[in-house]
Amino acid sequence: MSLLMSHISFFLVGAAMMLFLMGLSAVIILPGIDRWSRTFFIVYFTVLMLYGITGMSEGILELLSDQSSTRLIDVFYFFETVLTSLISPLLAVYMHHCCGEDWRNSRYIRLMTAFWLVLFVLLCISPFSTLFYYATPETTFVRGPLYPLVVFFFLITIILNLIYVIRRRSLLSEKYYFSFLVGIVPILTAVFIQMFITIFSYLAMCIAICAISMFTIIVSDQIEQNMRQQQEIANQRTSLLLLQIRRHFIYNTMMSIYYLCKQDPDKAQQVTLDFTTYLRKNFSAITSEKLIPFSEELEHTRAYLAVEQAQFEDRLFVSYDTPHTDFYLPPLTLQPIVENAVKHGMDPDSEPLHIFIRTEKTDFGSEITVERILSQPMITSRISPLRTYSSALK
Repeated sequence: MSLLMSHISFFLVGAAMMLFLMGLSAVIILPGIDRWSRTFFIVYFTVLMLYGITGMSEGILELLSDQSSTRLIDVFYFFETVLTSLISPLLAVYMHHCCGEDWRNSRYIRLMTAFWLVLFVLLCISPFSTLFYYATPETTFVRGPLYPLVVFFFLITIILNLIYVIRRRSLLSEKYYFSFLVGIVPILTAVFIQMFITIFSYLAMCIAICAISMFTIIVSDQIEQNMRQQQEIANQRTSLLLLQIRRHFIYNTMMSIYYLCKQDPDKAQQVTLDFTTYLRKNFSAITSEKLIPFSEELEHTRAYLAVEQAQFEDRLFVSYDTPHTDFYLPPLTLQPIVENAVKHGMDPDSEPLHIFIRTEKTDFGSEITVERILSQPMITSRISPLRTYSSALK
């Protein structure tokens, strides 16, 4: 190998080692990785780290061009080739795991194991023979007459992985499918070329690309998991807020129903029905993640106001002007606004409270207006808009 190629190969292997170390560190440090995947990636990146160490050691010996290091280089060639060949079986096991299949009973794994064992036997013979490869006294790598046979068995294991991932495409997400292709195809290309031309530096670069694809899986899975956790936290917070029904409202409603049972049974029955509707709508909104028709939200609001009117009798009046109801909105959009109007507008020392709910279709979507009208003797009613909700959703 020329001095320039030795430097290039040494640099590529060093850069790959940094990448392997990053992957190994990420697997150890990052939380949320399941036990099986963590164990697999530790083994996978450890194998790549050992490959990088042997490659760098081999590069150092080649740069020294020491005649006494020839036999040692043969040993490094052996370990480097064995560690490289382990990538295919490891990748096959992980792909089976991602597809939800048992790799122990897979015909692909059994066939790959058979080819890999033949390859391993040939590699074990290679340090004691010049049939496959050897190093010259000048530490130059020389291909033996049977070297393509070693590469052939390695190539078969990679082809088996490619066939498996293509046939199992329906069982893999798009992210995993393309990550596996990015990891397999470059190595397949490099090994195929290796049958005819010795290009260890290109093979090292392709192995680094495979490591990047696997590292991408780890990082993307971690990001997706964090996003799911954040979404779950947000949903839980929303659920807690939705569950915060005013205790006094419940107590007062139950007491009103209690007294109405004796004074006005029919009204007590109606209040019970309205209160049940209010609670049902409230709890349904907690589990709902979709937009709902405005008519459902209006029914929820009417039930709430009916219960409040039963308690406050002649102190709360409600008016509706809702000709436009053909639109959708998130659950608990209107009802909390109306509840807030009643909560802050009801004053025992003031005049009766009037709530006015209006909907209309605009050029920008659908508009809901909630107004609180405070009546005062001998004075024209004053209208103060509380909140306007606009939605362009149909």
